[in-house]
Amino acid sequence: MDFISQTYNALKGPAGAPQTAVETIRRLADRLSQDTLLSDRRAAVLSLKGLSRDCKSDVGEVALLGLLDTLEKDTDIDADIAKAVLETLTTLCEVGGTEAAADNAPSGKDVGMKHTDTVLSTPQAANKLFHLLGDQTFYTRFGTLQLLQVLLQNRKTAVQNYFIKSSVGFSNVVLVLEDKREIIRNEGLLMLQSIITQNAEIQKILAFEGAFEKLLNIIHSDGGIEGGIVVQDSLKCMDGLLRFNVSNQSYFRETSLLPHITPLLLFPSNLPPTTPAPQEFALQFWELQKTINASLVVGILGMLIGSKGGSTNEQHLIIRCLLELALASNAPTSIKIRALRILPTAPVSPTALVTPYQPVPETNGEEWDRLEPVTPLDALVNNAVLGEYGGVNDAPDNRKRDALEFRALSLNVFENFIQQEETKLGVIRGMLPPDPSVEKQTSIAALNLLNTLATLPASPLTPSTCNRIHIATLTLASLLRFSIPAKLLAQTVVPNLAAQVPPTPGVGGGFFVPADDVGIKELAGQSEDTDANTDDRPQTLLQTLTEHLSLSFLSRTRAVETGDGLEEREWDRLIVGYLSLLSQWLWGNPSAVREFVESGGLSVLVEPINQTSGMDVLVQGLCSFLLAISYEFNREPGEITRHTIHAILNRLSPDALIARMARARDDERFKAIGPDTIVLPYAASQALPLSHTTAKDAEGEIWFDWGFVEFWKSNFYSMQRAVNTAPDALSASSIENPEQAAVISSLRDMIHRQASELDDLRALANRPPTFGDKPETLALVASLQQQLESNSEEMNKLNAQLAEANHAYESVEEAKREADKEQEDLLVFLEELSGKRRRDKARMREAGMDVSDDEIEEGEE
Repeated sequence: MDFISQTYNALKGPAGAPQTAVETIRRLADRLSQDTLLSDRRAAVLSLKGLSRDCKSDVGEVALLGLLDTLEKDTDIDADIAKAVLETLTTLCEVGGTEAAADNAPSGKDVGMKHTDTVLSTPQAANKLFHLLGDQTFYTRFGTLQLLQVLLQNRKTAVQNYFIKSSVGFSNVVLVLEDKREIIRNEGLLMLQSIITQNAEIQKILAFEGAFEKLLNIIHSDGGIEGGIVVQDSLKCMDGLLRFNVSNQSYFRETSLLPHITPLLLFPSNLPPTTPAPQEFALQFWELQKTINASLVVGILGMLIGSKGGSTNEQHLIIRCLLELALASNAPTSIKIRALRILPTAPVSPTALVTPYQPVPETNGEEWDRLEPVTPLDALVNNAVLGEYGGVNDAPDNRKRDALEFRALSLNVFENFIQQEETKLGVIRGMLPPDPSVEKQTSIAALNLLNTLATLPASPLTPSTCNRIHIATLTLASLLRFSIPAKLLAQTVVPNLAAQVPPTPGVGGGFFVPADDVGIKELAGQSEDTDANTDDRPQTLLQTLTEHLSLSFLSRTRAVETGDGLEEREWDRLIVGYLSLLSQWLWGNPSAVREFVESGGLSVLVEPINQTSGMDVLVQGLCSFLLAISYEFNREPGEITRHTIHAILNRLSPDALIARMARARDDERFKAIGPDTIVLPYAASQALPLSHTTAKDAEGEIWFDWGFVEFWKSNFYSMQRAVNTAPDALSASSIENPEQAAVISSLRDMIHRQASELDDLRALANRPPTFGDKPETLALVASLQQQLESNSEEMNKLNAQLAEANHAYESVEEAKREADKEQEDLLVFLEELSGKRRRDKARMREAGMDVSDDEIEEGEE
């Protein structure tokens, strides 16, 4: 009753006349500064609190300073007045509000920002708020947290500057995290997220005050990643304390807090390297909130991989946890994508194994089969080529973007793990027939990759089949790129097509060869010369891919005739995959070029380049690029020489080829590829640019990988020059024979190694004996001197072998140039002789002399 009467008397004017809102606010503000009774000031604050919702601007202009004075003096004395003052200030500083703005009146946002600037104009109000965080009264601490959140939202930098200088701010924030009342603790987590944003100093001080330990206690007490929004906020705070803060990352690892993170995902921190991951970790029930929490944990592990401090065992623990989560668990695809994205580029141990699981069909993910353990490399290849869980749930028309992102990232991690050439060669050896004399483990992933590459694409081509073969070409390209030994070894791979690929309807169970050397020679103006025994030889993988490329062009033509634009686009993507792989395989590899052109590859390329309409610009550009590579690196003797290809280039016009390559380079599907992702949004129409596509149904497609884009950009201009060079010219991009290059490189490495050893031995042998040298030491020095002389002789022999190899190589190149020049002279002489013969026959007919029928026909030709 006292409050009602006091409020009524304050609002009733003199002689009972009604007052305006501004007059009432002014009288209440006077009471704040003049009344000596705490109850009167409390009543005034409560009245201003009620008026602040509808008259925010007037209350702030008249009474804000009085409210700040009350905050400073009375909040420690009376909890009710503290609650009212904090709630009133929060309402005044909030951006927006329900106050109806009149014409030319400031908006709610401007009013809230103006009041915030007034509150933060001096450090007294901010310091008082940091002090009140230590008050155990529920409404005082709760109101303080809410007001700090509003101030941080409006003027974060100013609040952070005051917070750093506060003597009690950091300790009181940590006390809030220990509060057993959930509402207080949750508000404290929200305020903590705001105050640590983009401020490394605050992050460091809070870390040393024990914020990490308090946040981990909250997470464990709320059930780990099985918890709710509180766990999510706690993980966000940990993420904010660690992200972009190297000092906190090192501190986190040095204080042995890392072993508390992997158990949040149910992955034991003390699991031995040879022990399989527990089934409780691999097979879990996943809900939306759990997925969000697990994604935050994975992000934290990613930040700790590259940080300083900690031990090597902890580093291996993180890598294995992420590998098991991405390759051998039933985690949601989004979690696996994030785990793959943050894996480091360091190769994994060749003895490491993961145990994948596969869902039983038609069980809705409730039953799972445990598969045999495989290496991470094998699991990555299987995931990239076949899809998640071996493609069990892959529908024929599946274009889901997250599924493609998972496969693309599996391929990216695979490339990171095969940086060493010996690892690449090991994967390719898995495609070769097993050697009975050598005991080795069969690589299931290598066989799956080979089977996919050997699969004959059939029409109609579904997106699932196209993605599988296309990604297989990208995987093989990553093995061959910039590795001459890998390219040479891959040329020996012969797929067992009869056992691995079913007969194709309409082709009699074999492969249709749509082009042979006859078409090439006719195009170049040469005579037909076939070899009837070539079909008896087993087909290599390179020949198989060449035939698949030709068949894909034929199937694309049928799709165009039937008017199926979607299938036509899938064939274009598959053709782009074949052309990209062949371009990287043939680059710098004359023996592979010879095998490609003798398998009819040139005629496969010429027809798409010649088409003026109805052909994708990417396909035409890549065909031109591959034709230029075939011409540039056709350096080995064979039936199809550089002169043959040069005649084809002249007929197609080098300018036209360069234009085709330039259009492919400027295509948006090519320019959109980046190192982070190769999955583009799916465009149902070829004429629809990527910028106009939407994320409807989250569909995507793959055209190139980043490795090929870099390869293209590095060699684009050299191929432009190559199509304009003469057949006998040696361009800058020409390299030596791959076999000779490997031998010379190994000899040079051996010489450098021997030279280094000789320098060390010479320094030790030339050391003068000292007084303390024992007879054993002197004998060792004499032995080293003899070894030095022996090594010197060996190095001289190696230098001689290297010089001999270089001389032999130069002799072969010189002989090759002379043979080509002699052949060209013979062709010129033959052409002149044929012309002279035709002219002589013409004169004979004019003179009335007899000319045989075959001579007449030759003369007419």
